[in-house]
Formats: sequence, C-alpha cells, structure tokens
Amino acid sequence: MKRQSRSFEIALAALVCAVGAASLTLGSFVDFLLAMGYMIAVFALMVLLTKRLVRGYLLAYAGMVILAFLFTGFAMGIFQLLPFVAFFGLHPLANWLQREYTKKKPLHLLWFILKAVWFDLSLWLAWIVLQEFLGLTQMRWYAFVEENFFLLLFLGGTLVFAMYDYMIFLCQRAADGVMRRLRR
Repeated sequence: MKRQSRSFEIALAALVCAVGAASLTLGSFVDFLLAMGYMIAVFALMVLLTKRLVRGYLLAYAGMVILAFLFTGFAMGIFQLLPFVAFFGLHPLANWLQREYTKKKPLHLLWFILKAVWFDLSLWLAWIVLQEFLGLTQMRWYAFVEENFFLLLFLGGTLVFAMYDYMIFLCQRAADGVMRRLRR
C-alpha cells in the first residue's frame, strides 16, 4: 500500500473531524438523534483507519470532542458526549489495533475481555454521572435497577457489547472494502 503524505492525512482528518463534530453537535441538540450522531462520528473515524492513518485518527477524535464541546456548551456537552469520549470514539481504534497486531486466537479473547470491561466501566461512569441529570431517580424501576445494578451492568452490558463489537468489526471491514474499490 502506498504511504499517504502528511498533508493528505491532515486534510482527511480535518474532513472527518468536521463531519463528526457536526453529527455530535446535532445529536446533542436533538435528543433522539444522539445515537445516530455517535454512529456517524464513529463511521467517519473509521475512514482514517482504512488508510492506516492512526495519527490522523487521534487528531480527528480530539478535534471532534473539542468542537462538539464548544458548539454545545461545556455544561450540556459533558453529559451528552461522555459516552463518546469515554468509549465509542476510541473503540474503533482498539478494534483496528486488535486486527492489525493480534494473530493468535487466545489473544483475541483477551482483547475482547479487556474491551468488555472497558465498556462496562464506561457504562458505570455514565450511570454515576447521568442518573441525577436525566432524572432517573424518580423512575418507577429505579429501585430494581439500583438493587441489581452490577448484575445488569456486567451481564447485560457484556452481552450488548459482544453484539456491538462484532458489528463494528463488520462495519470496518465494509469500510475497508469500499475504500479499496474507490482506489481503482
């Protein structure tokens, strides 16, 4: 594969940053689009990984987060962007590192366990920070969740993460295929 120039990497990172920041900002202002904003930002970041531009990925990620905080206001943005900052924005990079540098099956299992723990801890952080902000303490089911929190978190969170991780691997493979066809 031909090595990309630094100017190409910076330009592509800036484009990805703009798309991601716009989607995260729109998702922050329109509540039902927040998950879609996360997904668009994650897919935009995957474009950089198809060309093996890790520095550009980190630059675009940092730019997305900073711009989204500036556009949404730090007080509102911290609550809505916390899951993206803590997990979703860095997860494609972890998958790419796993795919590029891990060849043995037991190490893939170790990667999965580490990422699942990371996901569960990110959910726990989001729960701690967001339960008062979202008014979850007044919900009818709050007592049940509070009693069984760690069981729900680690069992349910890990099952959801297993599906999410598999889907993100498939999305990265599809993005790689699209970029390979575009090069011709």
